[in-house]
Amino acid sequence: MVVINPGSANVKIGLASWQTPVVVPHCIAHYMRGPMDEEAQIAKRNREQVFTSPLSSAQQSEREEAYHMIVSHLKLQPENHERVKESWFRKKDHSDGYNSQSKLNEETIFPWTYVREEKNSNSPDNGIDADDEADINMNEEKPEGMDEVNDSGDDEINDCTNTFRSFICGDEALKISPDQPYFLRHPIRRGHLNVSQFYPVQQISEDLYRIWDWILREKLRISQKNRHMFSAVLVVSETFDNREMKEMLSVVLRDLQFNSAVIHQESLSATFGNGVSTSCVVNIGAQVASVLCIEDGVAVPATGVTLPFGGEDISRCLLWAQQRRQTWPPIDTDPMGKPIDLLMLNRLKETQCKIKDGELNAFADVHCYKANLPSEVYRVHLSALNVPPMGLFYPSILMADEYPPPPRP
Repeated sequence: MVVINPGSANVKIGLASWQTPVVVPHCIAHYMRGPMDEEAQIAKRNREQVFTSPLSSAQQSEREEAYHMIVSHLKLQPENHERVKESWFRKKDHSDGYNSQSKLNEETIFPWTYVREEKNSNSPDNGIDADDEADINMNEEKPEGMDEVNDSGDDEINDCTNTFRSFICGDEALKISPDQPYFLRHPIRRGHLNVSQFYPVQQISEDLYRIWDWILREKLRISQKNRHMFSAVLVVSETFDNREMKEMLSVVLRDLQFNSAVIHQESLSATFGNGVSTSCVVNIGAQVASVLCIEDGVAVPATGVTLPFGGEDISRCLLWAQQRRQTWPPIDTDPMGKPIDLLMLNRLKETQCKIKDGELNAFADVHCYKANLPSEVYRVHLSALNVPPMGLFYPSILMADEYPPPPRP
């Protein structure tokens, strides 16, 4: 039996007998044919649905008011901009960031994905129904310096179209250089299928199939021909409606070809998994936080609350707070335009941020990622690291500075 738990940022898949599932970023990068001119860049942003807009003056006032309330509650000292100007510096010896730092620091280094095929250039494109799709090595990353040798220059794209992978899934999709001819898509956003005029439900179903099929082949080693011997449990969030669950169930039965499937709610699964029948389940995800009460093994709909923010919003708040306190180096950190920057912010949040009274400062390495170049490393003295997680109690500081939730028909 295979358990599939799809989320906005990650999907968890594993056998029911496993203690820990495989966790993979729930996204896919598609190859764009043709030169990356200005028109192609606009089409790429439309397909990725990156529609950022500046905050209004009222929203900025609400965020500043929430920030001051948090600072007062945590008893933080006022920021000293003159002192923090000298709190960062760029590492002159790039190798120091790899050899003399701790293992924790090494985990914040993300190399660019090598987007070329590991196949003969005369071999056919890897369509989603090809039997030999599992033979394509989609996990191996090349050294950072190799990308700039083969993957730069628009004139190579027309001549070497068949050398690019047609799609890339998982962590590699988030670490593709911005100048590469790929656009990134997330089938689920803010707890719902990411339906829009640029992303129809048919394409979402195809992307869900490609991502899940790739994980089953590459991570679980379950081929298409053996899948009829397995049943599937689809563990879904309470944010999905019946139509969305029907689409995902169709992907499991029709496309992935499991023998049978059943749907369970996350809250009920968490309750039964802990051996109790009555509980209050608080689920803080990457983009959505939800609360639901379970009584005698039955969900009580009247107690359900869904909040449109999560861990990724806290990560972006970490960047905003450090830039506001002028402790962030003057580099181009764009978690919306460069997903690799969001990976770095998530790692900093997980290792440095916590909720506690008083000052919370730490030294950390911040990486500046530029297209097809090794990352530049800055040693930074971060401050007020307990402010971003307080956004769970003061949501105004997590003001959505990205695309809004998908419209509901």
